[in-house]
Amino acid sequence: GENTFFLVTNFISTMKQTQGTCPESPSVLDGICREDADCPMGNPVVHGNGIKTGKCVKYNTSHSTCEIYSWCPVENGTLPRKPLLAEAENFTLFIKNTVNFTKFNFSKDNTLQTNDSTYFKSCRYDPFTNPSCPVFRIRDMVEAAGETFGNLALLGGCIGVDIKWDCDLDHPAAQCQPQYSFQLQDRNYNFRTATYYWDPQKRHYRSLLKLYGIRFDISVHGEAGKFGIVPLAVSLGTGVALLGAVTVVCDLVLLYLDAKADFYWKEKFEEVR
Repeated sequence: GENTFFLVTNFISTMKQTQGTCPESPSVLDGICREDADCPMGNPVVHGNGIKTGKCVKYNTSHSTCEIYSWCPVENGTLPRKPLLAEAENFTLFIKNTVNFTKFNFSKDNTLQTNDSTYFKSCRYDPFTNPSCPVFRIRDMVEAAGETFGNLALLGGCIGVDIKWDCDLDHPAAQCQPQYSFQLQDRNYNFRTATYYWDPQKRHYRSLLKLYGIRFDISVHGEAGKFGIVPLAVSLGTGVALLGAVTVVCDLVLLYLDAKADFYWKEKFEEVR
């Protein structure tokens, strides 16, 4: 199975926009212009924010850009300088997982069976000292993936969490335990979300929020095995049958197709007169 968890550690901008016309950002190459002919009406700005109106307008004292029909004003390309939730490194993630092998009528979860109601509030996962605790500290997960929390908290990133069950069901169920691994899948991860509304003058507005954060992609897979006399007998019988077939095929090749077939024939058969 797969699941996703997203931790927001930074937001760069909250801006109020309305539908209308405004100059494109000069950071968009296709939006830079010198005259109206550089902004053919109806063409979208490549990697930009809207549709060209056919006009080249002043963006500031040093740049002219195409006027576009879009949500205005357009976004700027400002990057965050520090994470707003630097303390999120000590946040914890409780990953509860159950594996079910229906062929063997066996199921098990990754949480320790305990009567202590405070156990999961105080325990932290450690692969050596506490492997049965499914509570993970965010910083530990990021460092296990080979990255530092400060880097990912600033511009975001994606961490893959792989949970692998490899169980030998001939042994006690307590020995069937998951193995956790962490991989850095991507740096620089962000997304936008917006709230839309109408003002008293019936103008359409939206509040656009751009967020940077750490995304955790959780993937679970596993396999289990158990000794069975019937599969063993079938495998042995199949092996014996294949050995017999191999002998027949080898005889046919050596006696009828090989260049020294006469020699093999004399060695294999003895004529009695």
